[in-house]
Amino acid sequence: MALLNSLYTGVTGLSNHQSMLDVIGNNISNVNTIGYKSQSVTFSDTISQLIRSGTNATETSGGTNSFQIGLGTKVSSISRNWSQGTFEETSSATELALEGDGMFIVESNGTQYYTRDGDFSFDSEGNLVTSSGAVVQGKVANGLGEIPSGTALQDITIDTNLKLPAVKTEETTWSGNLDSSSGTIRTDTVDLDGNLELGTSTTDDTYPGAAYDSSDSSTYTASTIYNKSGDAYELRSYYTEADGVWSYNYEIYAVDEDGAATGSAVTSGSQSFYDSTNSVSYFDSSTGACTLDAITISDTDADIDFELGFSSLTSLDADSEVAVQVDEGETLEAVETSVTIYDSLGNSHVLSLEFEHIDSNTWSWSASVDSDSGTLNSDSYGEIVFDSTGSIQSIYQAGSQITSSPAVPTISFTPSTGAEQQSISLDFGQDTSGITQTNLSSSVASTDQNGSAAATLSDIEIDSYGNVTGVFSNGNSRVLAQVMIATFTNLDGLTSVGDNLYSISANSGEAVIGEAGEDTGTTIQSNSLEQSNVDLSEEFTKMIIAQRGFQANSRVITTADTLLEEITNLVR
Repeated sequence: MALLNSLYTGVTGLSNHQSMLDVIGNNISNVNTIGYKSQSVTFSDTISQLIRSGTNATETSGGTNSFQIGLGTKVSSISRNWSQGTFEETSSATELALEGDGMFIVESNGTQYYTRDGDFSFDSEGNLVTSSGAVVQGKVANGLGEIPSGTALQDITIDTNLKLPAVKTEETTWSGNLDSSSGTIRTDTVDLDGNLELGTSTTDDTYPGAAYDSSDSSTYTASTIYNKSGDAYELRSYYTEADGVWSYNYEIYAVDEDGAATGSAVTSGSQSFYDSTNSVSYFDSSTGACTLDAITISDTDADIDFELGFSSLTSLDADSEVAVQVDEGETLEAVETSVTIYDSLGNSHVLSLEFEHIDSNTWSWSASVDSDSGTLNSDSYGEIVFDSTGSIQSIYQAGSQITSSPAVPTISFTPSTGAEQQSISLDFGQDTSGITQTNLSSSVASTDQNGSAAATLSDIEIDSYGNVTGVFSNGNSRVLAQVMIATFTNLDGLTSVGDNLYSISANSGEAVIGEAGEDTGTTIQSNSLEQSNVDLSEEFTKMIIAQRGFQANSRVITTADTLLEEITNLVR
């Protein structure tokens, strides 16, 4: 009987080491299986035969231990090693790898399964599927690219013929700097430079030529000046002497496209070089230099405002000869920039902006489009006023201050393409963001506009949070879906069903559905696949151990068989 026990004990050893070798062989065969997790076997002994029970110690003798003979071994567990596998880089954005303990969720024939194999692709219906055809589960975005809340799962299906409709431009954003030291487009200063012949109380004279005649250009000096809007005007200067006292006289006229004065003078005036109140001449008696302070000539209706200076004027015993110097040394340059905008049909147009320095800390702005593109409303111009720090203080449009905060002008564009009329906001920023005015060189550009042409889907990208983003032919992108992740309390409780798929069992716990990231502790890597975590060196070592265990147990059987043969031979 005892020898028969030895035979059966050896058989259990053979059987269980065969199971160990089966597991090792399976691991090695799946060394290149995507997402495969290696298995390992542990043994435990079976019930033991009791030969003699133990006894308690007495006053005269000590206690004895029980005697037991084991009856073999059994498989205690076959568990998986869920450690992270290495990533292999691939060329497909739909091939995904998981970093963490989460599982992809897929559905096949109405049954939900779980997998670490991220070898996904799109089928002819636009379903994101595994290599075996199971559909990947997640959430599909609405037409605005918004992922619904909650954990309700859907088949991830992407229409590969998806098109984005044209979006008309309604908002533009601008940034940059306007050089505070640049010349102003309006005339800031006019200086009289030269000499007026020293007169006497018995002489009357004029300069230049005869008495002023508005129709005779030889009787005045004509100079071109500009108002705050950059409109040109003609400044006519002439001088008269009475009883030895000179006076400066001026008239200002609007001009036509050819530069010729039109209509009557918009403003006129004169300045005597003699202080009648104090009976003092404004020409120094010894040097002849003019001591009169500069005066301001302005006209609100014509938006003219400049300073007339006399510091370079003298009155000496010499011929009269006076020149008019307008903004001497200033270079007037407009700052131009543009942005491409789109109408409701997706046609592109170029919206141009021009900024001109019209006064200290004040710049004009004006918008325009090419005549072939359409027309802008007549109020598509205004002014930007900066404070002493270079930040925008206030913005005007067509003469009216914009009181909203932030102040954003809005222009109206009527495309010539048959598209609908659209309002376009011009966000110049506020405080130190957007457009500033400092001593840096002038440079203004559009940083953003919210319009786009119609477009077709050209590519797919998947980020670490599982967001499936469509990239369209116009360069825009939109979230189309999100791959969801499942986690389990006990991964070892999952049941393998083939095709790299697992199903829930009684001891795995229910799947906890969540988004990749902090919710699940798992992130997604696109253009990658997780390789098997089988360690060949470890498997070969275990194979040797299994072989030796099998060999040793077979020796037990052959030895017990030899002993039985000897017992049988006793009857001879």
